[in-house]
Amino acid sequence: MKDYIVKATAGNGSIRVIAATTKEMVEHARQIHNTTPVASAALGRMLTASAMMGSMLKGEKDLLTLQIRGEGPLGGIVATADSNCNVKGYVFNPNVDIPSKYPGTLDVAGAIGTGFLSVTKDIGMREPYSGRIELVTSEIAEDLTYYFAQSEQTPSAVGLGVLVETDRTIRQAGGFLVQVMPGATDEMIDTLEQRINGLPYMSDLLDMGRTPEDVLDMLFSDLDLNILETVPCAYQCNCSKERVEKALISIGTEELEKILVEDKKADMHCHFCNKDYSFTEEELKALLEEASS
Repeated sequence: MKDYIVKATAGNGSIRVIAATTKEMVEHARQIHNTTPVASAALGRMLTASAMMGSMLKGEKDLLTLQIRGEGPLGGIVATADSNCNVKGYVFNPNVDIPSKYPGTLDVAGAIGTGFLSVTKDIGMREPYSGRIELVTSEIAEDLTYYFAQSEQTPSAVGLGVLVETDRTIRQAGGFLVQVMPGATDEMIDTLEQRINGLPYMSDLLDMGRTPEDVLDMLFSDLDLNILETVPCAYQCNCSKERVEKALISIGTEELEKILVEDKKADMHCHFCNKDYSFTEEELKALLEEASS
């Protein structure tokens, strides 16, 4: 089954809800970065969150970046998404391996440690919007819930889950995002809180064969559930030699001249897809000429 996101409203439009299945996306990231199980779980949660939050962007060129910097052995995580739910990301230390606190679980919080979560939205304004919070649990879902409450003043509930097989492949991955809009009644909010608290983990629900639509139905079937659209999501890095050339030109003539004198070549690496781009002395001279003009 291909990955996709379901967007809906409930409670006569007073509740916004998104649910996603992201197994293929997370598996693709695991293969690219050769992550350990705990690193796969951490990255998978961030990619899933960024895909769901990306689906909330309005403009075709809008971009969202989630970044965690932690003091744990993982170091940090970066995930970006566009408004078409194309995502990419990486962890600072893909080889991190720490013991589980409980049997059958992965200690994502222990791998991340204390630190900060930042959310940056580039929506075509002069300056990108940026919000930053201190990590609350380092489990990512709870931290995003806190971020929405603190930085966007939107009461929210976020659920994220990744199941990793013993052979390190991704068994299931997905998430949900519920946001309460003005107009929701106290009774509606209480009912919703009880149902979310009683809901099994999203990854377990997917593993039971439930779909994102089923999860929405479990939460909102009697609360005027209205499915708005279903959109595909995928891991996609848009790097290319042409984009790297533009990046090299943008560093300016002085820096390019320095590279030419000292190294006579340039080797660039994309963190998101692990591709390497090499530039010969002749290519650098051509870029310097372009930068000078």
